[in-house]
Amino acid sequence: MQKGIAGYDDRRVTAGYILTMFPKLRHRSGRQSVTQELPEVEVIIEIPRGSFLKRGSTGQLDFISPLPCPFNYGSVSKYIGLEGDLLDAVVLGPRLQRGARVTVKAFGAVGLTDRGMYDDKLICGHSFVRPWHRFLILFFFSFYAKCKGFLNYFRGHAGRNACEGWCDAREAIERARPRMDVTWKGPGTRF
Repeated sequence: MQKGIAGYDDRRVTAGYILTMFPKLRHRSGRQSVTQELPEVEVIIEIPRGSFLKRGSTGQLDFISPLPCPFNYGSVSKYIGLEGDLLDAVVLGPRLQRGARVTVKAFGAVGLTDRGMYDDKLICGHSFVRPWHRFLILFFFSFYAKCKGFLNYFRGHAGRNACEGWCDAREAIERARPRMDVTWKGPGTRF
């Protein structure tokens, strides 16, 4: 094995260096037990993987992104997130059509603060999320939070924007409240 800086294996130095640059990329609640049954949720796809159009849960166009969305992005209509909109969910895997309903396992969640409001994003799919994929997901949301802060500045919206890290999917679902109102018309806050 080749030794790098200060006698450490180069791969560990690189990973350690990256984690010091982005301390929020560490997840908060430890590894989810493989023996524990993962929550299953139905996700309605709002933004297909590869799309440049960012839509909200009501279908209204929010903005046109200069970069394509790397994931299928949608919401779980049975729950309202802490910011007052439907609970957000990322569905990993191949591109899905807008409006598709898929039942998937929730492997974890990413906490995101947008304009000072905390919001969980469930990370879902049909196969387990590997550590490297988890790192890339957190890296994406860290970058997304910085871009969203820039957009919010130009829109005149104040508040902190940051990726808060990885957490357990059950914790994220417990923070959300069940949607009781069948006539829900969208969040009270404009995004």
